[in-house]
Amino acid sequence: MADPRLVSGRATDEDARFDLSLRPKTLDDYVGQPQVVANLRVAIEAAKSRGEALDHVLLFGPPGVGKTSLAHVIAAELGTPIKATAGPIIERAGDLAALLTALEHREVLFLDEIHRLDAKVEEILYPALEDYSLDVMIGSGPGARSMKIPLKPFTLVGATTRAGLLTAPLRGRFGIVHRLDFYAESDLHFIVTRSARILGVPLEPDGAQELARRSRGTPRVANRLLRRVRDFAQVRAEGVITADVARDALALLEVDDHGFDEVDRKLLATIIDKFGGGPVGVGAIAAAISEEPDAIEDMYEPYLLQLGFLDRTPRGRVATLRAYEHLGRLPPDGAPGQKKLF
Repeated sequence: MADPRLVSGRATDEDARFDLSLRPKTLDDYVGQPQVVANLRVAIEAAKSRGEALDHVLLFGPPGVGKTSLAHVIAAELGTPIKATAGPIIERAGDLAALLTALEHREVLFLDEIHRLDAKVEEILYPALEDYSLDVMIGSGPGARSMKIPLKPFTLVGATTRAGLLTAPLRGRFGIVHRLDFYAESDLHFIVTRSARILGVPLEPDGAQELARRSRGTPRVANRLLRRVRDFAQVRAEGVITADVARDALALLEVDDHGFDEVDRKLLATIIDKFGGGPVGVGAIAAAISEEPDAIEDMYEPYLLQLGFLDRTPRGRVATLRAYEHLGRLPPDGAPGQKKLF
């Protein structure tokens, strides 16, 4: 699902060109998610000491918080190669079977957007994950028979933004399951400073703080904003990113103090102005702003919910008092969303 927004956590072609140089190589380099990293460190060391493949790993969380990077780090820590693919790319069961049979001992297979696997393809995974084998049907009709093909022990690292869409049988076959959450501002400050050093961008600490504050808790957004502000600094500020330069650049890019862009503000304003602050269903919001419901749930809502600008209720979405204040709206007496957050 493409998302051209500057503050989107989803990867773009431009991001891909920079990701390899900015991506952490080891668990020691990996910033944030301390509990996840600590647990993975133990599991990886245990698997290596036994000479076994690491248990299959499921990583879920919002776009841009480091699932792909962590998959590559896991492979690097194991000292094994990694093959990467994505759920929508694997159209036939035979495609997945070919991938699995080509894996070497203890190799890592990274499967992004695993929730989008076709049901028939997913069935191939069950025996592969459980006992490292493939069930293949030979022949057709009454004479058809099933044959087991052994696989070399491997580790599947699955990643998804929609863990709730995974089937119970598939989710149950992962021995290690971790949620990656939005990052603290201090972690993003460290990440953007490290990225600036790698890219050779002069970045002052207060400039890094301004970028971190507006990065929506997402490393991918932090790195993307860094590249755009770098351009602004080169043209208008002798190449150095200070706090004032970052503020001016982000104002030009229409990214506000919370990291919201025009789409975020439009979504909140629509709920308040057209639907009286809510509650309102996602379908109605999507129609009002000419967007897909899935895009709202995947791309726009998570950060607004995290910061307390939206509430999710059984009857629909509700704008909170904080949303009214941010947009300069006066909440009517008794309006939905008049909930004190402080």
